[in-house]
Amino acid sequence: MSRYKNFLSSLEVSLRSANRNSQDIELIAVSKKKSASDIQKVIDEGHLSFGENQIQEIESKWPELKKINSNMNLHFIGSIQSRKVEQIHKHCEVIHSIDRKKIVKKFAELEASGDIKRKYFIQINTGNESQKSGVLLNEADEFISDCKSNYNLNIVGLMSLPPINENPRTHFLNLADLGKKFNLNCLSMGMSGDYQVALECGATHIRIGTHIFGERN
Repeated sequence: MSRYKNFLSSLEVSLRSANRNSQDIELIAVSKKKSASDIQKVIDEGHLSFGENQIQEIESKWPELKKINSNMNLHFIGSIQSRKVEQIHKHCEVIHSIDRKKIVKKFAELEASGDIKRKYFIQINTGNESQKSGVLLNEADEFISDCKSNYNLNIVGLMSLPPINENPRTHFLNLADLGKKFNLNCLSMGMSGDYQVALECGATHIRIGTHIFGERN
């Protein structure tokens, strides 16, 4: 059995354990640092949702992959530099990591001037970690309110990446509470090491790399 199919079996067990339905979860196969041929193998097994965090890598792999595979959903999950906004918007159907007004304004301007509409998640820095991207927890209410009220973007949910050395459950539950407060139903949380906990806490999008593609070089 392939690594991908093997993970799907594990995911089914985790979903049952968390009393969740597979139809309510989007599995994002994180393909950063993986070749187009590695990605194509997973596409051939029926998977259509992938995540990348570097625009240079996206530009080198994905235009060709999308040409030969229709209905792909590419998720941008890395931190966003303002000079890369246009290219990210061009290539990615879903953007998980908006966290600064400057970035929000740039995406809003792009959407106002063209006919391509994307889906967005606001990244919340639930651990208030200085080295990490995301809106600080104590600034989240104001930021989310402003984004929803003043910019014509399709903001569907919230994303987080808990601190490595802390129990992720607390952070996932905080994100879920924030989502409920602002009626944002999608929660992008949980990776290879903690996706089971994320599912128990209400994740709708899980970002899995290692379990699908193996270790990165």
